[in-house]
Amino acid sequence: MSDLRIRDRVFGAGDLVVMAILNRTRDSFLDAGRHFEDAAAFARVDQIVEEGADILDVGAVRAGAGEPVDAGQELARLLPVLDYARATHPQLLLSVDTWRAQVAREACAAGADLVNDAWSAHEPAIIDVTAAAGATYVCSHTPGLVPRTDPLGIEYDDVVADVAARLRLLADRALQAGLAPEQILLDPAHDFGKTTAHSLELTRRLPEIVAIGHPVLVATSRKDFVGEALDLPAQERLEGTLAVNVWCALAGARVFRVHDVAAHRRALDMVRILRGDAPARLARRGVA
Repeated sequence: MSDLRIRDRVFGAGDLVVMAILNRTRDSFLDAGRHFEDAAAFARVDQIVEEGADILDVGAVRAGAGEPVDAGQELARLLPVLDYARATHPQLLLSVDTWRAQVAREACAAGADLVNDAWSAHEPAIIDVTAAAGATYVCSHTPGLVPRTDPLGIEYDDVVADVAARLRLLADRALQAGLAPEQILLDPAHDFGKTTAHSLELTRRLPEIVAIGHPVLVATSRKDFVGEALDLPAQERLEGTLAVNVWCALAGARVFRVHDVAAHRRALDMVRILRGDAPARLARRGVA
């Protein structure tokens, strides 16, 4: 299993990486504007560092349909957070969640270490922009969707085969652009162009995505497939998300994009301890 390199940090096969979500939107499905103002966003950065996040992933446009946000508005929301995080927490790795090549270019110039392109290179130049900046790139699977769309009635002959084929294609493009294998992450993109049945099947068969050979990122946090599986609203999906992400860790996923940092840090650290990748922090019970 290959290493993962982001900026000057290298994560080995036994590491489980927590990517904290910060949405600078007024209409996100969970926090609905909680971190839209600068002060609240900066406080969130401080919080996720204290809770043990490795990466901060900042997004400024709701993934689904919502208020229009052009590139200038997106940057106006992203750049203050990147500037604050780089100045106050220099050890924190910074990710920008965008499909726009222009936004990725300016975010990397401002210190972003990773480009989290959730829309499967809708703007193909985003891969070249990422490579030119020396950043890490997230290849994601969407079945040819325009950003911010959520189609109905989508079907696959085999959803996992479709996901694997698209991710291999994007990873090859990234290699051709000059990225190293350890600078490429694969995101199967749960819920994006997928029904709940598709996302559950993808989770069960995640080892087939891991077998492609690049580190795998999963972004399952409080998503609809978790909510529909348990018939729960977004505010009550933490336990379901933890179960999914522990399953994914055991299946070989390496990076976990989450809202609930402290809970995931503890759960994933316990996975590492159980696998023998890290020692127990205390060993006093039954010892004289």
